[in-house]
Amino acid sequence: MPDDQEQTDGDAPDVTDDEVVDELPEELQPLLAGTDYVFPNNSRRRVPAVLYLLVALASVAVYALFGDAPTVNGGWLLAAVLLGAAAVYCWLAGGNLDVDERDALVAATADVGFPVGHASVQLSWRGPLCRPTWRVLLYSAEEQPATRGLVIVDGFDGRVIERIVEDNPEDWSELGTSA
Repeated sequence: MPDDQEQTDGDAPDVTDDEVVDELPEELQPLLAGTDYVFPNNSRRRVPAVLYLLVALASVAVYALFGDAPTVNGGWLLAAVLLGAAAVYCWLAGGNLDVDERDALVAATADVGFPVGHASVQLSWRGPLCRPTWRVLLYSAEEQPATRGLVIVDGFDGRVIERIVEDNPEDWSELGTSA
């Protein structure tokens, strides 16, 4: 008798494609969720910016008040400068994410120039200040999409940064459907 790991073709149950059901567990089904998912806002980066600035000011104060003490030296000022620089960076990188995924999808759909069927949206960050951007992958509305596009939408103001539209190179002929 074969092991559970080993299954021969004669042991496989006769199951048709209509009998196979692929279904998400109930807790992962979006329509059953009580509320919409909200992406964390980029402005949360401003909290550590304030903390870095407070510690930098405290380091300057320690150096100014206790500069003659044997445990206080120029390292306190260096730490204050580095923490101040980190505070400025975090503050600048912590802009408000004003455009949500639905707004990005609307902007991308308007920009590509074809009727959209399936689409996927992903949040990412660009550049040294980690500007939030939405990557929107779009397929045309035909049963077998003829066109696809990738649109990058700015998360602060909703403008389209970049767009790539091309004929869909995917081939579904092996699946028995017409392209």
